[in-house]
Amino acid sequence: MVRVVRRCIQSILKLVNSIIGMVGMAMIMYSIWLIRVWQRETGDSPFDASDYAAPWFIYAFLGLGVILCVITCSGHVAAATANGCCLYIYMLFIFLLLMLEAAVTTDVFLNSHWEEDFPVDPSGSFNNLKDFIRSNFEFCKWIGLSIVSVQGLCFLLAVLLKAFGPHQNYDSDDDIDPERVPLIKNAAHPHYVVGSPVYGSRSDA
Repeated sequence: MVRVVRRCIQSILKLVNSIIGMVGMAMIMYSIWLIRVWQRETGDSPFDASDYAAPWFIYAFLGLGVILCVITCSGHVAAATANGCCLYIYMLFIFLLLMLEAAVTTDVFLNSHWEEDFPVDPSGSFNNLKDFIRSNFEFCKWIGLSIVSVQGLCFLLAVLLKAFGPHQNYDSDDDIDPERVPLIKNAAHPHYVVGSPVYGSRSDA
């Protein structure tokens, strides 16, 4: 029964964890599109040294997407192995990600001048994202809450999987089929007797 529950938790964790990976890949593809737009406007790659200010928003968005993909890979490894160390590392990643999101959200809602905390983005992508969120606030709010809920669910599933413990590489006596136990216990084993060698009598020559 424990084995079945563990497998169900592993499957659900892999499925929910894949959503984080899809979000990360979407962020990476959006960052690549921003890089192409930047190249068309300036003629240079945002990663090359140029006279323009660094487009930090592209760097941050691309880096966050890569981090989400790394977290997804670690989550799949942790779910597949149910190893305590892997699960602890995965839970740490999720916890730090949630703390970062909570810090940014708190700053945005409680600080009326939160835009001044960020440097000027020469690519204009940051301003475009702000305008899109303001014009579609309800939609973006539910998307954000859904992502945070998925991350929290991943953390909870990892805790439950850690509570069930790692896989057992052997079968206990309770898992052995009762019909096979007597055959195993009553199996005939050859007995060997160790003694002194016996020599036959020899007649005198």
